[in-house]
Amino acid sequence: MTPASGAARGRDGAGRSMRGILEPDNEGAIFRLGRHNPALDLRHALDRHWTVEWDLRGRAPFAQEIVNHPNVNLSFEPDGAFVWGVGTTRTSHELRERGWVLGTRFRPGGFRPFVALPVAALTDRTVPLADVFGRADADALEARVRGEEATAERIAHVEQFLRERSDGPDARVAEVAGIVQLLLDEPAITRVDQLAARCHVSPRTLQRLFHDYVGVSPKWVVRRQRLHTAAERIAEQPAVDLAGLAVEVGYFDQAHFINEFKAVVGRTPADYAAACAVAAAATVAA
Repeated sequence: MTPASGAARGRDGAGRSMRGILEPDNEGAIFRLGRHNPALDLRHALDRHWTVEWDLRGRAPFAQEIVNHPNVNLSFEPDGAFVWGVGTTRTSHELRERGWVLGTRFRPGGFRPFVALPVAALTDRTVPLADVFGRADADALEARVRGEEATAERIAHVEQFLRERSDGPDARVAEVAGIVQLLLDEPAITRVDQLAARCHVSPRTLQRLFHDYVGVSPKWVVRRQRLHTAAERIAEQPAVDLAGLAVEVGYFDQAHFINEFKAVVGRTPADYAAACAVAAAATVAA
């Protein structure tokens, strides 16, 4: 993989963002990440399907760290099928031997119509699929997914399962997804009162909507978007001026940036930049 091929620049080989995946050069070198569009009739709720495949036979296990997005995921993993609520801290996912994972990422708020509880009840929790949808239905879906060799067929089973539990588009999901997209498109929005004013609602209304549909507060989403932007920029350009980056993504001073970045990523921005530079150099050498 050459530097221009993607991951060394914070992107995968197709030029798609690797936002949230720490040290993104691991993609391609250690595991392969695939992304798949959902069926048209489910795009009101689903963001995408994703796959991870690896073959580490004869090699040490590897732990990939993720700084999570405000999205709920379903996953079919070597040790079971799960619902992942929004994780407010980074998570570590161990890959060993040979295997695959199929995931379905819901749009922000998109999981709420499928369950009879606020999405906040799942925040920072990884719950067996059976606990959410019932043992019989979850086991039957997992068996169908594992019984297929082709990713497309596995995805088709997941989509049919969700289709049978969907009443169609929920206007609240579109509203929430639009608000989160606004934060992505306009990083200058760094406060909840700014966001509420742009959306023509009160901060309290935003809080209630996000608790029910997203699982985290608007303030959390604002802060997480800033960190995602910063980490992605560092992965793309490890030599970036960190003081300038702190101001660019909305921090009042570099000390605040360093403290918040380290609290979530586990390393200071400078240490993370050094790690990304080493990973990029190793990828080029390979």
